[in-house]
Amino acid sequence: MPDLRDHTTLRLGGPAEEWVTATTDDEILAALDTTAPVLVLGGGSNLVVADAGFPGRVVQIASRGVKPNPARADDPSCGGVMVKVAAGESWDTFVATAVDRGWVGIEALAGIPGLVGATPIQNVGAYGQEVSQTIASVRCWDRVLQGVRTFANADCGFGYRSSRFKTDPGRQVVLEVTFQLRQGDLGAPVTYAELARTLGIEPDGRAPAAEVREAVLGLRRSKGMVLDPADHDTWSAGSFFTNPVVSPDDVPDGAPGWPVDDGVKVSAAWLIEEAGFAKGYGGPRAALSAKHTLALTNRGDASTNDVLALAREIRDGVATRFGIALVNEPVLVGCRL
Repeated sequence: MPDLRDHTTLRLGGPAEEWVTATTDDEILAALDTTAPVLVLGGGSNLVVADAGFPGRVVQIASRGVKPNPARADDPSCGGVMVKVAAGESWDTFVATAVDRGWVGIEALAGIPGLVGATPIQNVGAYGQEVSQTIASVRCWDRVLQGVRTFANADCGFGYRSSRFKTDPGRQVVLEVTFQLRQGDLGAPVTYAELARTLGIEPDGRAPAAEVREAVLGLRRSKGMVLDPADHDTWSAGSFFTNPVVSPDDVPDGAPGWPVDDGVKVSAAWLIEEAGFAKGYGGPRAALSAKHTLALTNRGDASTNDVLALAREIRDGVATRFGIALVNEPVLVGCRL
C-alpha cells in the first residue's frame, strides 16, 4: 500500500491499511461504504499523519469537473457566474482558470496547495480573501444520514479557518462546491496591505486580476509557500498555527492585531518570533522555515514525531511568554500535540 508521506505536502506519514482512488461521485460513495476507519484524502496539504500510518481505508478524491452556468459564463454583460467545481479539482488550477476566464473573487488565493473540496472545510483564506466570500453552496455526502445534502453559504457555519464541516469532522464528505463569481478584468478590492503595496495601489484599490494572482504567487514564493520539491522550506503544511483571537486587554504590547467580532486576532508569527523562535529555528530534521515563521518544515528526513516535538516546543514557549494558546491549523491523523 502507498505511504501517506508520498501524498502529503509535509512528506510525512506511514502506510495505509487500504487505499482507494475515487474518480466519480459514485466511486466516492462506494468507497465510503465500509465499517473500517476512513481517511478522506485530497491534496494532503493540511494533514499531519502519524509515522505508523492509518489503520483503515484511505479514500483519495480524484473527481474532476469545472462547470460554469452556460447561460451566463461567457456573457460580458452579465455581472456574475455560477461555477460548479468537483471536489477533486486542483485549487490552484481552478484559480488560474478563473483568472483566465475573467471570473473575479479568488485571484488572491493563488498558490494554495490542495483540492477544491478541502477549501470550505478550513474556509481557506489568504491576502484578504476567504472562500466563504464566494462559495454559494457545498454539496456533500452525509455519512450519518446516508444521503446527499447541499448546504447554502449561510448554513456552512463559516468562521476564521473554520466551518460546520470542520467542527463536525468526518460527517460530511464534500463532493462539489458551487462558487458565485463576478465577471470582469479587475480583481476584487485589495484589502491586504502587503499585497496592495506589492501592486502599487492603495488599500481597497483594484488591479487586474491576473496581476493580483502573479503578485500573490511572488509573495508566497518568497515565504516558501509555493510547493517546490527542491526547496525544503516548502515541505510543510502551510501555516501550522492559526492567529489566536484574544480579548483586547490580552493583546501583548507591540503585537500586530486586527479587530474581529469576538475580540482581537493577533499575529501568531509575531508571537512565535517574540517568544524566541526565529526563522530557521530547530534541528537538522525539523525546523521553522527560513522564509516564514509559521511554517514547520521537514528538512528531508524528518519523522512526524520530529515535527510534533518542534510544534510542542513552540506552542509551550508562546504560552509561557504570553499566556496565549496557539492552536494547530492542520488536521492531525493518528497523532496529537
